[in-house]
Amino acid sequence: MGKHQHTLKTLRTIALEHAAVEHPDLATMARELGRVVHQDASALATRLASLRQRRHGFERWLLAERSKPPISVLILAWPPNHATPVHDHAGLWGLEMTLVGALEVQSYRRDADSGELSLHGRNWLGPGDGVWFEGDRGHAHRCRNLSRHDTALSLHVYGGDLAEYFAYEQAEPTGRWVAQPQRSVIAGRLPG
Repeated sequence: MGKHQHTLKTLRTIALEHAAVEHPDLATMARELGRVVHQDASALATRLASLRQRRHGFERWLLAERSKPPISVLILAWPPNHATPVHDHAGLWGLEMTLVGALEVQSYRRDADSGELSLHGRNWLGPGDGVWFEGDRGHAHRCRNLSRHDTALSLHVYGGDLAEYFAYEQAEPTGRWVAQPQRSVIAGRLPG
């Protein structure tokens, strides 16, 4: 457990150091976080096994938070084949990196005038791979665990507290996107 906490502490420290400014260099942060994950991917999977075996569904665990400049660092547990709805991040910047397993991330652009969403890109992430987005209110995405059998884990670093955001659904029969307000739930706090 000690090395597990050391690895989480290292990930937390990197995120907090890079986010000491209002607009951090997310590419550099991703590279440094990814280096730590790549160095210890199989051992990290073993050390985080308790989160993967919980079987409580999709969960968000707080690893760190700070108010000035604002940042939150979370570990998310993705049940087999779980997919989020298309959602935004309330204008926050963010970085999302797979720790264990594989995720698909579909990025969308939201038109400021019509509110319509269009698919902008797709990424597949294995351990140590990440995607990031600037604090852009036009950004939305959907994430999915690619495994049908295993829980995936990911690290999320946001430029603030993602307490409220919007999820988007396509209404029938028009196919227009409808925004639904959402609230985030934290399952607990991880030591790090």
